[in-house]
Amino acid sequence: MSVTESDILKARILIVDDQEANVSLLQEMLRGAGYSNVSSTSDPEQVCALNRKHDYDLILLDLQMPAMDGFQVMEALKVSAAGSYLTVLVVTAQPGHKLRALRSGAKDFVSKPFDLLEVKTRIHNLLEVRLLYRNLAHHAALLERTVRERTAELRESEARYRSLTELASDWYWEQDEIGNFSKVSGPVLEMLGIRVDSLTGERSTDHAVGWDQVKRDELSMLIDTRQPFLDLVLSRTNANGSRQHFRVSGEPMFNRACSFIGYRGIGVEITAAG
Repeated sequence: MSVTESDILKARILIVDDQEANVSLLQEMLRGAGYSNVSSTSDPEQVCALNRKHDYDLILLDLQMPAMDGFQVMEALKVSAAGSYLTVLVVTAQPGHKLRALRSGAKDFVSKPFDLLEVKTRIHNLLEVRLLYRNLAHHAALLERTVRERTAELRESEARYRSLTELASDWYWEQDEIGNFSKVSGPVLEMLGIRVDSLTGERSTDHAVGWDQVKRDELSMLIDTRQPFLDLVLSRTNANGSRQHFRVSGEPMFNRACSFIGYRGIGVEITAAG
């Protein structure tokens, strides 16, 4: 989001002054400094309309003008450009007006007669801030739009996922970094009435009753060492003596900082071995 010197020199600038000599002096100074997009008006009543049309990056505004002075122009701009970052550099021959101008919304001021080096420096600095702010606002809007799009995509994906898990014979599971189930979806767990705190059964010994301990130890070792596993078969003997067999696959999950945040995987009951 950096601003280059080329960006600054292409910025849109409007000079507002009823004195033709002042306008000519500022235009000559700006064009001599390399600014390529400079316009002017001697009618302060046209400023708001011009700004709505061109969205100026900087307005050089004289305070002492007939019909509508610079303070009135700034008040009108606040209404017509509400919510935008408006950059106004006030030009005044009255030192007592400086504080009032800043309170009225001016970002800076220069005094008449002009010190051309000071004017150029203040203009350059104001434009750099204005363009940085504009880039930041554009980035924020782009980010917000991206978040909305990704959120919509995620909701659509979750809807498809829920639909699939309702139809599938498999179940999907996720565990957090300490082994507790954080998500379990699919009809198999409900059908079997399985209640577990972890795949290895370490956090609830009651739930481990009947399971093949050798296979559970193997699974525990894989999880402890953050290894993926594929089609690992787990078996258990139920209270009525029947046997059930399950095939489970899983992989570790990491966040963007490469910190371990848990496991996810799928499982399915397979045909009993008898």
